[in-house]
Amino acid sequence: MEKKVIAEEKLKEKTRKLSIKEGCFYSVHDGFGLRYVTPYALEIGKNNPYTNTYIGLLTSIPSLIGNLSQLWTAKLMEKYSRKTLVRKGVMLQALMWLGVIFAGICFFIFHLNSNLSMIILLFFYTFLTLFGSIISPVWVSWMKDTVTSKNGEYFGRRNKIIGIVALSAMLIGGFILDYFKPTQIFFGFAVLFFISFISRSTSGLLFKKHYETELKLNKEYYFSFKDFIRKIPTSNFAKFSLFAGLIIFATSIASPFFSVYMLNNLNFNYIEWIIIIVSSALSQILFMPIWGMFIDKYGRLKALQISGALIPLVPLLWVTSKWIMNFHVLFAYLLAIEFLSGIAWAGFNLASTNFIYAAITRERTAICSAYFNVLQGIGIFVGATIGGIIASQNFIFIGLNSLLFIFLISGILRIVIYIAMISKINEVKPVEKFNMKKSLNKFKKNSIQPFVEMFSFRK
Repeated sequence: MEKKVIAEEKLKEKTRKLSIKEGCFYSVHDGFGLRYVTPYALEIGKNNPYTNTYIGLLTSIPSLIGNLSQLWTAKLMEKYSRKTLVRKGVMLQALMWLGVIFAGICFFIFHLNSNLSMIILLFFYTFLTLFGSIISPVWVSWMKDTVTSKNGEYFGRRNKIIGIVALSAMLIGGFILDYFKPTQIFFGFAVLFFISFISRSTSGLLFKKHYETELKLNKEYYFSFKDFIRKIPTSNFAKFSLFAGLIIFATSIASPFFSVYMLNNLNFNYIEWIIIIVSSALSQILFMPIWGMFIDKYGRLKALQISGALIPLVPLLWVTSKWIMNFHVLFAYLLAIEFLSGIAWAGFNLASTNFIYAAITRERTAICSAYFNVLQGIGIFVGATIGGIIASQNFIFIGLNSLLFIFLISGILRIVIYIAMISKINEVKPVEKFNMKKSLNKFKKNSIQPFVEMFSFRK
């Protein structure tokens, strides 16, 4: 029996290493593909008065349908292995990038109407999101069995590595688009999305080598989404899920439109735009391992309290950028805001992931993760739809245009939700008392010092 346990642990260790490699290919798919869907839609709808509405729908509809599909994930897991579901879902997701390219062919090559081309893009991007979403709880369940200790540290390190890959892909993608922009911008996007197709297909192939522990689901594990909603007043995990869903709702009112504001209102080129985006990704890379160790030592709730307090500042600081006239000062200011955004969201997302792992049993990991995501999907749908409707209006209110106005609304709502709900959530497991001085010393040792050594010349 002991030999069997040792052998299984070796297979899990191999899978943990493979998961980092697979995550790197996912990051290429993210950095070259997902990050550039909004600019792609803006090019298709450049002269379309309903473009901002489409941008909102491009966020809201795929997210809603994708996350609602997770209501059936548990039933699929009763019939198929987690490995089979993840592999097939990833390969189908990869194929959808060809459909995204097809939408551009219709508009740029065959000169199809902008509205119809946008609908085609929305169709394929919805299925791309759907196939990724439906397997998300399956992957979470699988990883819970694979990473059995120090979740925060492992995922912090994993996210740091794949974040570097995503950042590199985003930067290269920006240069590719800037090269093609003067003449054939569609071919630039086609190159990016084809690379995304190849990289996501590769990550699908890597899942074949992953080890999967057997998962037997008893009938008692299942409970309906309606039961989950009913438990919100009494269940700590349900309260946390509602809090996260509401934060995402408030965030989604503004999040699809920061790129629109930079590219259309501030007239940034693709290099300037991607540098701002990369600022957030860079701070996530720097702070993700620190958040991971922080969570393992001081708990998920403390991380949620700190990061959740920072999140409302981001859109409010964007609003104040209106009064900065000098381009160089404005650019540096937005870089700083997005760096702060990356710090906040690195903590919030990692704490949320670890909360799911810590709060629920092995058998219910997938179903609880699915219900958590359904609430987020509803939040994204409602938030992005509201944001899209407001952003498509041409008005000035208290000196703010429609985009800056939705940034203001988003920031205020985040504050209200945080104040109203954070005190209702309890920590899942006993943790140490938070010590600021020790935490700062760890940050210096584990995040800043490696970068100093990397760029130091040695004699």
